[in-house]
Amino acid sequence: MTDSVRMFFDPTCPWAWMTSRWLLEVEKVRDVKVTFSVMSLSVLNEGRELSEDYRALMESAWGPVRVLVAAGRDHGQDAVRRLYDEIGTRFHPGGRRDETGAVIAESLEAAGLPAELARYAHTDEIDDLLRAAHKEATDLVGTDVGTPVVEVSGIAFFGPVVSPAPKGEQAGRLWDGCVLVAGTPGFFELKRSRDVDPIFD
Repeated sequence: MTDSVRMFFDPTCPWAWMTSRWLLEVEKVRDVKVTFSVMSLSVLNEGRELSEDYRALMESAWGPVRVLVAAGRDHGQDAVRRLYDEIGTRFHPGGRRDETGAVIAESLEAAGLPAELARYAHTDEIDDLLRAAHKEATDLVGTDVGTPVVEVSGIAFFGPVVSPAPKGEQAGRLWDGCVLVAGTPGFFELKRSRDVDPIFD
C-alpha cells in the first residue's frame, strides 16, 4: 500500500529544499507519494528577537509562501508541487533572491500558472490560510523546530536535515530509518552539528 507522505516547507529554506529533493528520490525507490504543504518561517519567527539581517530575510520570505498558498487554493496540490520546484530551483541551485519579484513571475510561468497569482506576494489577504497551513505543521511537531517537517501516517518529525540529498537506494534507506525512529514511542530527537552547507547537485 502506498504511504502518503506530507512535507511542510518554506520555499526560502535551503535545508527544506534538500529534504524535498531527497523525498523525490524516495518516491522512486519506495512505495510513497509526497504531498508538499506550506509552513512559514516568517510566521514562526513573529515576535522573536532576530538579527537585523535575519529579520530582513523573514520580511522577504512572506511573498513566495503567500503565492504558493494562493496557487494551492486555486489550482490544487499539484500546482504547489510544480511551483515549489520552480521557485526552489531559482532560489537554491540558482542562488537568486527575489527583491524585484522576477523569481515569482518566472516560476509561475514555468509552472503553467496564472501570472495574476504574483499579486498575493504583496498583500496579507491570504494570510489566514497561510497561518492555518503553518499551524498544521506546528500542531504535529511543536514550535521549537523549523522547516522541513515530514509527516507519514500521523507521525511527524523535523528534518531530516541532510546534504547532499541521498539518491537511489541510499535515499530509501534513510527513509526507512526515519520511519523507524518516528514510529518509536517516546522518541524525540537525534542531532549533531552541521559541518557542510547545502550541496546542490
